[in-house]
Formats: sequence, structure tokens, C-alpha cells
Amino acid sequence: MSAEGGSSGASVRRLAKVRLEELVQHLWREGFRVLGPVPRDGAVVFDEVRSVSDLPVGLREEQQPGRYRLVPGVDGEIFGVVNGPGSLKPSFFAPEEPLLRVRRQGTGFRVDEVTPSPVRVAFLGVRACDLAALAVQDRIFLHDHVRDAHYAARREHVLLIAVNCTRAASTCFCTSMGTGPQATRGHDLALTELDDVFLVESASPTGSAVVAALCPEPAEAGEMDDARARIAGCAAAMQRRLDTSDLPDLLYEEAESSRWDDVARRCLSCTNCTMVCPTCFCHAVVDQTELDGNMSHRVRQWDSCFSLEHAHIHGKNFRPRIHDRYRQWLTHKLASWIDQFGTSGCVGCGRCITWCPVGIDLTEEVAAIRAERDRRRGA
Repeated sequence: MSAEGGSSGASVRRLAKVRLEELVQHLWREGFRVLGPVPRDGAVVFDEVRSVSDLPVGLREEQQPGRYRLVPGVDGEIFGVVNGPGSLKPSFFAPEEPLLRVRRQGTGFRVDEVTPSPVRVAFLGVRACDLAALAVQDRIFLHDHVRDAHYAARREHVLLIAVNCTRAASTCFCTSMGTGPQATRGHDLALTELDDVFLVESASPTGSAVVAALCPEPAEAGEMDDARARIAGCAAAMQRRLDTSDLPDLLYEEAESSRWDDVARRCLSCTNCTMVCPTCFCHAVVDQTELDGNMSHRVRQWDSCFSLEHAHIHGKNFRPRIHDRYRQWLTHKLASWIDQFGTSGCVGCGRCITWCPVGIDLTEEVAAIRAERDRRRGA
């Protein structure tokens, strides 16, 4: 179902909201482990969903720069919470995982690669921005010069069930990045939540099989119109915008902008923005040795370009100041990432804004850098 009405009502099915439980149980019976947005510790994170009651039913979230809280929402609304700090990233690019295991064997050593076993997982309630972020991660870990075996093993048997956004958080700006609010690619099923039904559209043979099992009734014309209106309303309600028309040139040209000093005075270099970002992939590789000296593990761990040690190489740190590290992050995210991978590293989810303790807003920073350049040019 496109916002422009490109799909016919016959290709979009309807599922009564009370039957969402049947979908969850069907997936478990088909051998999928079902993960979805689950309220935990005052936020929503992707966790195991055994029944609809595990989802954030009747909740919404309030997001502002440096602020997040769950609040009562609309009774019966199941996917009212737009997102939380967690994305799909940890499920494919693990925060910590062993790569090699080295054992002492006689007078020598034995080295074994450690690769996770593929598991069938169904992700329920994935937002369009996170699908776009997963496509970026696929580009890095699957389609670059070296295919990452660990990422590939986790990515192999996955069913992605998207939920089209019908409301926007105040920190969202996916429309600026062309990644939402409607899922257009990378998913198997897409749901649009209305008052009493979900509209369901398949986008893969696996998704079609699920639809055939559960959703025999075609959507009604009025329901299609309602869904399009809600998605369009969500897009119109975006409070933030990021002008990408002159990126990446703007950030390259303004490498010496005074704005970098301004933001560095506020930035804590805490790494929150990179941890919650669904595309950031900086990591370190460390060796962990058992106390008896008979075994060691080579382990990959998430890292961040905001950590001081990340830029320490051969006794020299080439990003010693927060100024340098914030400039590196923003310039890579919005500029040099495009040169490397042919796509922006930002999908407009707004997590870096919400979860920054001091509320630094990258859309505001880019606008300020542009305004400084224009003043200097007398524009």
C-alpha cells in the first residue's frame, strides 16, 4: 500500500486487531523466535514477544532532546510507541562476540573460528527508519569487499514485519532522509494500525505465506484511505528537518567552522549517540586470556569514535579533543559515509538527539554550520 495509492485494495489484506495474537502464535509455530518492542526499564527495547500483552499496548512515549519517558497513550493502541534506544543493530552486529578461540595443545596451539549458528527470528514492529538502517548495515557487512560471517549468520533466516508510522516523535526527521514514515523496502510484511484493524501487505514470498494463512479478507477502500491519511499526517507532523541539498560538501568545506568548538563545550563524549545509532559500526578487537594460560578468546566489542582510545594508534592520538571527535562523527555520518558506501549513515530516527544527555541536536548543528558559512559569504 503506497501513500500514493499505487497498490490495489485486493493486494492489501485486513486483520482484526484482536487477531494479532494469532499472528504471534503462528510465527512461533512456524519455528520463528519472535522479537518486538517490549517495555522495559522505562523504555521499549527489542525483546522476546510470547503474546501481544508483551507489547507496549496503550502506551506512547514523549521524546525531546535529552529526554525520554513512556506515558499512557490510546486505549487498545498496540504500536503507539515510535521507538526506544534499541534498534535492530544488536541482533545482527552483536555488542560483544568471540571471533576466535585459541587453545594450548601439547607444545602448540589450536585456533578455532567461532561463528554463531543461524536461528529463525521474526522481528515484529520494525519501523521504516530501522529497515533503512539495516540496509546500511547490510551494505557494510554483507556487500563490501569482505563479507562478515558473523553478521551473515544472524541475517540469514530473518522475517521482518514492519509497522508503518502513523505518528512521529518530536525528534524524528525520517522524511528528510527519505527513509519513512512508510516502509517501502527491505521487509516481508508491512502493517498499518487503524482503530480496529491492521492493514497487511506482503513484500516477499515468506510474507505472502503468512498473509495466506491469516488474512483472507481484502482491505476496504475506506480503510485504505484512512491508512494513507494517517501516514501522510505523520509525515506532515515531523518537527525537525535536515537540509541535505549541499551535503557532503558543506561539512567538508566547514572543517574549521567555529561551531565545532561550540558543540564541543557541551558534548560529554559519552558515546551515547553512537551506541543508540542503528548504523554506527565502530568496534575494537581485543584478546581475553584465561587465568591458567591455556585458552584465549579474540573478541569483537562495540567501540565509538567518541572514545579517546579509539583514535590512539602507535603512541599517537590523532583526535585528542572532543572538538575533533564530534567533527569526525558528524562528518562521517553525513558526508564521508556517502563516499565510502554510497549512502548516508543517518536514517533520521532521532535517537542520537533523544539519548544525548545534554540534548545536542545534529539537525540544529548542521543548520548552524550552514548559517555561519552563509554569513561569511554575505548570503
